[in-house]
Amino acid sequence: MRKVALLLIVLLGVAHFATVCRCEDDAAENKGEAADEDSDDEEEDDDEDDTEVKEENGVLVLTNSNFDTFIEGKDTVLVEFYAPWCGHCKQFAPEYEKIAQTLKENDPPIPVAKVDATKANMVASRFDVSGYPTIKILKNGEPVDYDGERTEKAIVARVLEVSQPDWKPPPEATLVLTKDNFDETVDNADIILVEFYAPWCGHCKRLAPEYEKAAQELSQRSPPIPLAKVDATVETELASRFGVTGYPTLKIFRKGKAFEYNGPREKYGIVDFMSEQAGPPSKQVQAAKQVQELLKDGDDAVIVGIFSSEQDAAYEIYIEACNALREDFVFRHSFSSEVAKLLKVSPGQIVIVQPEKFHSKYEPASNKLSVKESTSVSEVQDFFRKHSVPLVGHRKPSNDAKRYAKRPLVVVYYGIDFSFDYRIATQFWRSKVLDVAKDFPEYTFAIADEEDYAEELKSLGLSESGEEVNVGILADGGKKFVMEPEEFDSEVLKEFVIAFKKGKLQPIIKSQPVPKNNKGPVKVVVGKTFDEIVMDAQKDVLIEFYAPWCGHCKKLEPDYLALGKKYKSEKNLVIAKMDTTANDVPNDRYKVEGFPTIYFAPSNGKQSPVKFEGGDRTVEGLSKFVEEHATKLQKRDEL
Repeated sequence: MRKVALLLIVLLGVAHFATVCRCEDDAAENKGEAADEDSDDEEEDDDEDDTEVKEENGVLVLTNSNFDTFIEGKDTVLVEFYAPWCGHCKQFAPEYEKIAQTLKENDPPIPVAKVDATKANMVASRFDVSGYPTIKILKNGEPVDYDGERTEKAIVARVLEVSQPDWKPPPEATLVLTKDNFDETVDNADIILVEFYAPWCGHCKRLAPEYEKAAQELSQRSPPIPLAKVDATVETELASRFGVTGYPTLKIFRKGKAFEYNGPREKYGIVDFMSEQAGPPSKQVQAAKQVQELLKDGDDAVIVGIFSSEQDAAYEIYIEACNALREDFVFRHSFSSEVAKLLKVSPGQIVIVQPEKFHSKYEPASNKLSVKESTSVSEVQDFFRKHSVPLVGHRKPSNDAKRYAKRPLVVVYYGIDFSFDYRIATQFWRSKVLDVAKDFPEYTFAIADEEDYAEELKSLGLSESGEEVNVGILADGGKKFVMEPEEFDSEVLKEFVIAFKKGKLQPIIKSQPVPKNNKGPVKVVVGKTFDEIVMDAQKDVLIEFYAPWCGHCKKLEPDYLALGKKYKSEKNLVIAKMDTTANDVPNDRYKVEGFPTIYFAPSNGKQSPVKFEGGDRTVEGLSKFVEEHATKLQKRDEL
């Protein structure tokens, strides 16, 4: 019996083992089948064509992969470039789907597509997409911009118009100028805007469509205002003649005379700016009351020319002088005897009067210039500049560049408010500055609101001075001097200005610590070592001004380091860099308006550095720039 029981136990064990093995085999088999299925799926995915075009609510979805293959061979395609997070795009989506349905039913059907510009960045970049939604009609692959209403009716009408077999894009409204037609064109134009560009320049490419749209609109104006362009890489003589050193450079020409263009760079801004420029540079004043209001409430010098008529020779000289400075001043003229009487001038005279709040016993109430036939335009312009600023004016961010660029500039910072309740307090401190300013006509004096110039006060180390009034001097070469915080008075200010005049003050320079080890291929420059390294008259210096957060600077870093290594054996050439977010650049010849900014400071021209304007910031491109301007390169033949 025991044998039978033992045999049963053995048989049960064998049966269990067989079952387990079978289960493991089945599991393995199933796993293998699953793996095979996954492999098959992967193969199917690999075989799937990534140029396949999907459809969402009747709108075709284009990507970097399928865009070109889809567009190829199609006469007309409507394309929207959008961003998923864009509110305008979301709002437009239902209308765009209706457009897709309408054009699908057209005979022949016209494809309607969309591109997620945040993903298909290659395509978006190619079509210069900078805002959302951007709508373009592609006619045989060439983009036609759509700037009309974003409605089904308007867009469908425009697409159907472009889709016609005989449709051709309108001729380019922008004139193309060369050395053969430049002078004739600009000499005969009352006003014309000219762009000097380089075909490879990214800024020029972005400006091009806006410039052409502005040209089209201004060509419809009466009288039309022409816009033109010059390829400065081909027309090098023209570029040199007009001092073109960067791209794009825009200049306004009036009967052949060039003026700087400082206006916007998008369609509507260009149109508005040029329409304003096409008008007279001086506005006519017909009543004395208009002038009285300007003197009572104005912030800037009031310039008025008094003439007998528009045929007055003095009037013609005045208008020509105003034309060149219309960006810097507001000019007025009058033929009224009432206005002449108020200003105490006679026909043929120009008068400059400061607003009442800037009057003082130390300066005349007005300044006058009699314009004769022998008076030159430059004399009139010098008169404007000389008397445009009162003895102690109000420096503000809005007038800083135009009125207070001259150095040295003595600035007194405090809480400025010329409104009725605070005018007395504001004038109290200003009067103390006037007492000193009268004795130093070679310097410009100004008051400035401490809130408007909080960052400047911080750079001067005065933001936490605890004083109600602070003083700084902004001197030539970007140097800054600070009056030690103490109770402000005329005598204290006078002593400070005298000390500056005698050269007894040390400039304030924001600077990182001087590096202990600075023997690398790229020298690190800080505020305190700028003069020692960059201004060293024995050496050529290539200096990069950068910001740690700047993406372009980070991209440049490996090439710039390689450049430093390439020239490390050159004893008279220094490759350097400076973090301008942490250091002052104590020389205003080295202006930094963006990052990275690169200058070459030749040994024999430290006050005339050459700015790197090229787009090629590779080792080769920078090497070419260095070799072109180096004065002491030993291994020139090896480069």
